[in-house]
Amino acid sequence: MNLIDACIDKGIKRVVALSTDKASSPINLYGATKLVSDKMFVAGNSYSGAHDTRFAVVRYGNVMGSRGSVIPFFISVKGKGMLPITDERMTRFMITLEQGVELVWHAFEDMQGGEIYVKKIPSMRVTEVANAVAPEARQEIIGIRPGEKLHEQMISPEDAMYTYEYPEHFKILPAIHDWSSDPFRIKDGKKVADGFVYTSDNNKEWMSVSELQAWIDANREKIGSI
Repeated sequence: MNLIDACIDKGIKRVVALSTDKASSPINLYGATKLVSDKMFVAGNSYSGAHDTRFAVVRYGNVMGSRGSVIPFFISVKGKGMLPITDERMTRFMITLEQGVELVWHAFEDMQGGEIYVKKIPSMRVTEVANAVAPEARQEIIGIRPGEKLHEQMISPEDAMYTYEYPEHFKILPAIHDWSSDPFRIKDGKKVADGFVYTSDNNKEWMSVSELQAWIDANREKIGSI
């Protein structure tokens, strides 16, 4: 709220907030606070009367090779010959830093105010990530942690009625002020089906073990420093 107020007071033209998959149907406090953040930035477009500041949101999960992802952790412990796996069914979205930055720039260029942008990205099973990092290591199932999802979700069924699809991303339009039917926000988007969800286990695009291995080889020096 402080940031929204400051941007409006100082006449900032466009603001893009970074969200996370945890904001979609949150199951822990962190996800709930991210959902509140999303709602506040969307509502900021009509907050405090008329103003010229536009707010939008981009939503994606952990960036590949970042400190929040599992890749540097697996690399750090693979020498022990065993990689801990929370659940063999677990899947995760895979996004590069470059793809995340591109989505932010697209939001700046495209936004009318109140949109949530979701990049189309591939998924992987956590067991496949482990195989890509250390194919010779044994995998030991240790159980899912409290507040952790089995699969990541970017778009919930409740969002579906306001969501449009584009070649490289989805866009959740704001439900307020009939902005979800605004042609300037929809542009050339195609409405998704009722009940649509975008989760890491129902994804149409999957990253192979060899593709992740190639990415690791090309980015080894910066893994864990992002």
